[in-house]
Amino acid sequence: MLRWVALILLVLLVALQVQLWSGHGGLREMWRLQQNLAEQKKANEVLKKRNETLAAEVEDLKHGNEAIEERARSELGLIKPGETFIQVVEPADGKVQRRDEH
Repeated sequence: MLRWVALILLVLLVALQVQLWSGHGGLREMWRLQQNLAEQKKANEVLKKRNETLAAEVEDLKHGNEAIEERARSELGLIKPGETFIQVVEPADGKVQRRDEH
């Protein structure tokens, strides 16, 4: 009789251990969730830095003329009166061609 009780308790202990290690809500799932949480925190930090950069750019565009001028020059190619615009165009294939070569 005592052997049967010990055997049943041992089977229950093994079943509980299996549930603890691999079942729903077990340690394996907890470790996976902790890893997902760490990855999400890293992604959030990257996005937070991006948002701060964008917020600073918006603030600069609202209050500073230099940012507007820089955007106009780089994106629209605008120049001030009296300035000379020089554009350097790189060849599409990346090779530098000299004037005496054809």
